Amino acid sequence: MKSIKNHLMFILPLMAILLGIEFFLVFDRTTNSYEKSLKEGYSMLVIANKPIEFATFKSLNTHIKISQTLKRDSIIKSVVKDIGESSREEIKDALPYFYTLKLDSYLDTGELDKIKKDIEYYKSVKRVETFGESYNDSYRLFSFIQFILQIFILFIGIVSLLLIIKQMEIWKYAHQERMQIMEIFGAPLMLRSGVLFKIALIDAIFSTIFVSSLFLYIKYDWAKNCGINIIMQNREELFMITDIAMLLASSLIIVVVSVYSVVFTSYQGIDK
Repeated sequence: MKSIKNHLMFILPLMAILLGIEFFLVFDRTTNSYEKSLKEGYSMLVIANKPIEFATFKSLNTHIKISQTLKRDSIIKSVVKDIGESSREEIKDALPYFYTLKLDSYLDTGELDKIKKDIEYYKSVKRVETFGESYNDSYRLFSFIQFILQIFILFIGIVSLLLIIKQMEIWKYAHQERMQIMEIFGAPLMLRSGVLFKIALIDAIFSTIFVSSLFLYIKYDWAKNCGINIIMQNREELFMITDIAMLLASSLIIVVVSVYSVVFTSYQGIDK
């Protein structure tokens, strides 16, 4: 029973770190998909006195990916009805040219303002509408959630790592006699620490399996019926096969860092 408790004291903090890593990977993939949808759904409106080619827009700012001309006939038809052809032509001649611009990435409001100024610098442009208020609200909320998640994951990671190192110290004291005998016979540090590595590696593998299984369940079972559109639409982003390798590599790095931090600290104390 005590042995199981000791293993749980190592596995649970390690799982917390792996969960944080996986949540970060999932959030990063999901937000990239969300950014893409925001980018594709966002457009700027440009009003100009004369026709402007896409190459001209592109030369003004490289973030401009697509320019679309709004047909003036459609604008006239939607605004003014039941007028003669001659009046329609007069209105058409008096109307400016309207363009919608799409960007190559999801930019912050500072970049949007720069694009607006670059376009307004062109002499034929009368006005540029960026719809900055709604865009700014979405961007700030998006950035705030991302920042909070990163801080939370970092905090959990530090606390969990300290618990892992503490448990490693307990294992070191439990096997101290064996390690001292091996030291007397001239065994290198790596060999003396082998028993700690063996225990920690087994727990690291179990931790990776547990976390991977949890996210596989979330992806293939829970996400289908959760009722949250952004999750249901991005089920493939919730877990990937490559994530297993990432989690296992992360757990092994944590094991190596925790073992060596405990072993080196103890031997430095002895030398002093």
